[in-house]
Amino acid sequence: MAFTLPPLPYEKNALEPYISANTLDFHHEKHHQAYVDNLNKLVEGTELNGQTLENIIHASAKDPAKAGIFNNAAQVWNHTFYWHSLKKDGGGTPSGKLLERLDKDFSGYDKFRQAFKQAGTTQFGSGWAWLVEEKGTLKITKTANADLPMFHGQKALIACDVWEHAYYLDYQNRRADYIDVFLDHLVNWGFAEKNLENDS
Repeated sequence: MAFTLPPLPYEKNALEPYISANTLDFHHEKHHQAYVDNLNKLVEGTELNGQTLENIIHASAKDPAKAGIFNNAAQVWNHTFYWHSLKKDGGGTPSGKLLERLDKDFSGYDKFRQAFKQAGTTQFGSGWAWLVEEKGTLKITKTANADLPMFHGQKALIACDVWEHAYYLDYQNRRADYIDVFLDHLVNWGFAEKNLENDS
């Protein structure tokens, strides 16, 4: 079966005033949809047709001849994950086990926040900032273009899209302001906790 564009987990205006419905319309309906459409065209008639998204990512990641497949498959995965990393009335300091882990691995939420913002603002060009778990330790990482944690043996907990199309209509070149808003008002800590508890 062909891949389809997954729906947003909230209404397009749910994240206003921090991310506008206009941004979500372009980002989800145009950019994310294009990755889905391109992926379907690229795998049609190949041995990857009918495989899961994760299988396609792993099968194409190290094959230069399949770079187009990897880029589009990974971007479908990344964007779907990013939508769930956001929520209305999100952000701020998490609680429970996640806060305990941030305290342990980053010496507190404030230091985590500073390091996450640093990762997002210093990612040169297009890419992503991530909170991940690797070998039992929480880490912050950043990836360029379509690269993603699963390719590096890491479990993604949250993602912040720092491609310009994620924020430019609302923040122009002020990426740092967008990351502040992501952390203070939008990040879905409940989603991060579920990912942390997931053994897969």
